[in-house]
Amino acid sequence: MNSEARPTAGVNLTALRGHNAALVLDLLRTAGERGISRLELAERTGLTPQAVSKITARLRGDGLAVEAGRRASTGGKPRTVLRLVAGAGHAVGLHLDRDELRAVLTDLAGTVVAARRAPLDLGAGADAVLTATACEVNALLRAGESESGGAGDPGARGGRSVLGVGVAVPGPLDHAGGVLHRVTGFPQWDGFPLRDALAERLGLPVVVDKDTNAAALGLALGGAAGAGERSFAYLHLGTGLGAGLVLGGALYRGARTGAGEFGHQVIQLDGPRCSCGSRGCVEALCLAAVAAGGEGGLDEAARVLGEGAGNLVSLLDIDAVLLGGRTVTAAEERFVRGVAGVLAARARREGVPAIPVRAAPGGPTLVVEGAAQLILAPLFGRGNAARPTPRT
Repeated sequence: MNSEARPTAGVNLTALRGHNAALVLDLLRTAGERGISRLELAERTGLTPQAVSKITARLRGDGLAVEAGRRASTGGKPRTVLRLVAGAGHAVGLHLDRDELRAVLTDLAGTVVAARRAPLDLGAGADAVLTATACEVNALLRAGESESGGAGDPGARGGRSVLGVGVAVPGPLDHAGGVLHRVTGFPQWDGFPLRDALAERLGLPVVVDKDTNAAALGLALGGAAGAGERSFAYLHLGTGLGAGLVLGGALYRGARTGAGEFGHQVIQLDGPRCSCGSRGCVEALCLAAVAAGGEGGLDEAARVLGEGAGNLVSLLDIDAVLLGGRTVTAAEERFVRGVAGVLAARARREGVPAIPVRAAPGGPTLVVEGAAQLILAPLFGRGNAARPTPRT
């Protein structure tokens, strides 16, 4: 499934050379080791064979593509196939959670070649968090030094081309500017320019987005949605509760990156106080039920989550709900069953088909691998991603 609403055909205009190259690169990526012929690339993109030949020649010259043998054709001589050189570039993905840091190094195909995990106190202050993050990134790159890189050297580290660092953090934030807002429970981060500060520390381009958006992007690129599911919500329940939205095939952030602040919809007037300052938020009710413990507490948390999901489904008319986050992962079947039960009951009352509810694939690394896609997706014409900070 595409992560953004974009044309599937190329355009034979010099001004759109980058667009066309991205189309070709994306087809090389999805073809995998089997590869794809120039003729197939022309057929799939709508580009002329001459345009495809020029693009693939440039990609080969940049070390991003290589010939991968020949394949029999239905007539005439066998076709030469090309494949993506996945090791020609790498991306770092970071998930800065309230109490934990995860980091991965991926190749161009999104395959993880190194990973790290460490405790993190988001309340320790910017300098401590930046220092710990830089330390983990440097250790991650050292751990992956056996994976050699290739062309396009915006940030060569350990013989490898590192394209940039994608950072997933709790919202709310300004994705375009890379500036955090008042992260729930951590008001000291309000207005902090995380993107620029990290870029200065690491000497690499940086993109910052909400953890739920990074996860939703990774899910969309990985084809987690089923056939015909062009719109879905990813609900993430961990130390907090948020949503990532893919609408009409596109990751939806909203004009101010405010979309998906799902946890702070009020569903119980005069309910328990939430850390955001309101009362009766879905997040506060869910976390209180989980803290109560036992099967009853988890069932109540799933019911509350289902009611919030039902509001979202009714509002946006989406095709599916995917569940993730450490709390969901610890009791996956119970949460899927509980949320699906609430949505099915609503659908019966409204006389409409119930939409599917599934556990999101990827488990605890879903967000951090999605963070790496914040860097990789634009290379393939995907992701609606903001321009990263230039390397200093």
